[in-house]
Amino acid sequence: MADLSLETGIVKTENIHLIAGLDEAGRGALAGPVTAAAVILPLQNEERLAALAEVNDSKQLSAEKREQFYDLIIEHALCWGVYATPAKVIDEIGILPATRLAMRESLKQLTPAAKYLLIDGRVRLATIATRQQSIVRGDGISLSIAAASIIAKVTRDRMMVEAAKNYPAYKFEGHKGYGTQFHRDQIAELGPCEIHRHTFEPIKSQVSNQLIDG
Repeated sequence: MADLSLETGIVKTENIHLIAGLDEAGRGALAGPVTAAAVILPLQNEERLAALAEVNDSKQLSAEKREQFYDLIIEHALCWGVYATPAKVIDEIGILPATRLAMRESLKQLTPAAKYLLIDGRVRLATIATRQQSIVRGDGISLSIAAASIIAKVTRDRMMVEAAKNYPAYKFEGHKGYGTQFHRDQIAELGPCEIHRHTFEPIKSQVSNQLIDG
């Protein structure tokens, strides 16, 4: 269960309270954006923190719970930001740079600005001077990262539900762009649409074969 042990340690040793948790959603999907969120929790306000005590890694929560916690985080966080890097940009620069881009843009939305970053996984933001830690499975350890994981996940899921209205045959509202068998079958039958990642397999090979056949 995620808690504030990491954040509390930073407050005690560094006297820094503006600690942002960062996480992404959709990095492994075949369609749609990769989203990233940054969340600074009110570490000096016990009452607001108490409302977020049950927040956990988004992957451990039902869709209904994620929606509930999303609203609580928006209400009780000190500040938050979220950004979506679209599939076209992912194809242009690659998924890891696109993920870093989303994280940097989400950080720009924070007021006040973060003085320390806790980043899920092995991602480093080398172009940002702010002190930072990369934490593998951080969304299950740090409450700040867990909160960011929920903001990123719910934001992306809502975007994919909206995308389903424009591309109903792919049923994005169900699989959210991930590589389920149904989704792969639809890609094989219909080809990719505008929001598919054309540099991801099996789409990349399918597009290449179509060009060769053409």
